[in-house]
Amino acid sequence: MDLKKELSKVVDGDINDDDNTLKFFSHDASIFEVMPKVIVAPKNVSDIERVVKFVNDNPDQKLSITARSGGTDMTGGPLNQSIILNMLKYFNKIIEIGEETGTTQPGVYYRDFEAATLKKDLLMPSYPASREICTVGGIVNNNSGGEKTLTYGKSERYVKEIKVVLSDGKEYTIKSLTKAELDKKMALKTFEGQFYSKVYQLVTKNKDLLAAAKPKVSKNSAGYYLWNVWDGETFDLPKLFVGSQGTFGITTQATFRLIHPKKYSKMLVIFLKDFKKLAQITQQVLEYKPESFESYDDNTLKLALRFFPEVVRFFKLKNILWLGKEFMPEMWMSLTGGMPKLVLMAEFTGDSQEEVDKQATLAQQSLAKFRVQNRLTKNPDDARKYWVIRRESFNLLRHHIRNKHTAPFIDDLCVRPDQLPEFLPRLDKILKKYPQLIYTIAGHVGDGNFHIIPLMDFHNPKAPEIIKEVCDKVFDLVFEFKGTITAEHNDGIIRSPYLEKMYGEKVYKLFEEVKNIFDPNHIFNPGKKVGASLTYTLSHIEKE
Repeated sequence: MDLKKELSKVVDGDINDDDNTLKFFSHDASIFEVMPKVIVAPKNVSDIERVVKFVNDNPDQKLSITARSGGTDMTGGPLNQSIILNMLKYFNKIIEIGEETGTTQPGVYYRDFEAATLKKDLLMPSYPASREICTVGGIVNNNSGGEKTLTYGKSERYVKEIKVVLSDGKEYTIKSLTKAELDKKMALKTFEGQFYSKVYQLVTKNKDLLAAAKPKVSKNSAGYYLWNVWDGETFDLPKLFVGSQGTFGITTQATFRLIHPKKYSKMLVIFLKDFKKLAQITQQVLEYKPESFESYDDNTLKLALRFFPEVVRFFKLKNILWLGKEFMPEMWMSLTGGMPKLVLMAEFTGDSQEEVDKQATLAQQSLAKFRVQNRLTKNPDDARKYWVIRRESFNLLRHHIRNKHTAPFIDDLCVRPDQLPEFLPRLDKILKKYPQLIYTIAGHVGDGNFHIIPLMDFHNPKAPEIIKEVCDKVFDLVFEFKGTITAEHNDGIIRSPYLEKMYGEKVYKLFEEVKNIFDPNHIFNPGKKVGASLTYTLSHIEKE
C-alpha cells in the first residue's frame, strides 16, 4: 500500500513521507530512534476522525496512530513505526482564557499559553522544567509536574475537561460527572455508554486492590490512574486520560483550571557538602511551607560554570560582567575546591514582600543547628540564575558534551523525602559500578523526586546491556522503597516493560483491561503502558 497516497484521499491536512521528515519524527528527547511510515498534520478534528476510520478499515496493514506536538518527551512516548499525527502545525490555537479556566489545543506551546493566562493574572502551575519548549498536549498526556508541584500538585488536578477522538472515530468530551450524570451515560446503548459502564465496573469491583496499588509517594505518572476515577461521589474520567500518554485516543482540546499566582517571592539557597543531613534539612525547611523546593548537584553546577555564555543567553542580558558578578560566589567555590555536592532552592511566595521575607528568614534561621552554608537571594534576578541552571541543565548536557549522548532512562525516580538519606547513597553505590556513566542529578527534593541523566557513548556495543543492567538494579531499589520509577515524565517505551513488576500481575491485568475498553484494536500509541517489550526497547536505542 502507498500509505501517503491512500491517506491523501481522506485527509485535508499535510502528509509527508520524505526521508528528512521521517528522520526528524523518529526522535524525541529520549535515547530512542523509531522510524515512522508517514507524518500527517491534521487540519481539523474531521481529519483525525478520518485517519482513525482509515486505520480501522485496513486491519491487514497493522497500522497505528501516535500524536506528537513538541517532541520533548524523554521516554520515547511519541515514537511509532506507523502513523504520526503532527499536532503542532494546525492544532496550535488558544481557544479562550476565562475568569478561572483556559481552553487550548494540544499543539500550543506552554510558554505561549502561560503568556496568555498571565495577562489575566492566572497560571496553570503544573508546568515542567521544559516549560519553554514543551506543549500543553504533552503536559496533559504525561500528567506533568514541576517546580510548583510541591504546593499545587500535578496536571491531573488542573485538567477540567478534554476532547478526544476515540477508537470509533468520533470526538468525545470527557469531564467529571456526578453519579446521576454517570447513570445517564451508562444507560446509553452506544460505545460511549459501554466505556463508561465498563470503567465504572472495573474501578468499583477492584476498589481495594487499586487503593493498595497506589504508590505511596507525592507524585506518580506510572501506569494508569485507575484509583483516581471514582471517589464515591464523582466519576472523574479526565484523571484517567491525563497521563495515559495517548494510548486511549487523540486529544484535540483541553480545558485547565487556573490559579492566581503569588506576586512576591524570596529564595533560600542551601549548599550541602554531602547527603548526610539532607532529610533533616528538607523536613526542617518544609515546615515553613515553601512553594517550591528544588535541587541540582555539583556536576550540574560545574556544567553551568563551564558553559557560562550559554547560561547568559537564557538571561537575554547584554551585561555579562554584571551576571558574572552574580555568579562570583559559585565560581569562587569552584576555584577553591569547595563545590557543594547538592544545591537546594527553597522558594517562598506570598501576597507581600514582607510576608515572604519573614518566612524565608525564619527558615534560614532554623538551619543554624545544621551549620550548612546558605544564603537568601537579594532580588528576582539573583534567584533567576539558580532557576536557569535547574531548568536548563538537560539542554546544556544535550548540546555541549561531545561524543556522548544524554541518556534519560533512570531520570524520574521518586521516593518519600524522609527516605533520601538511605536511598541516595545506595543509588550512588549502584551507579559507581559503572564508571563509564557520567551523570547529573537535579530534581524536586521537596517531593523526593530526582532526575538522573547519565551521559553515554552509544557507539559502545555494550550500551544496551549497561542500560538494562542499570534499569534493573535502580528500579529494584525504587520498588524496595515503595516508590515510583516515574514521578512526572511517564512510561513510554523505556519504563512500560517494568510496570508489571512495579504493580504486580493483578493490577497490570487491570491496565490491560482498561486499554482494551477504549482501544480494543490497539491502534493508539502501541507499546506504551501495556504490551511493551524490553527487547523492542533495547533494539531501538539510537546508534548515532
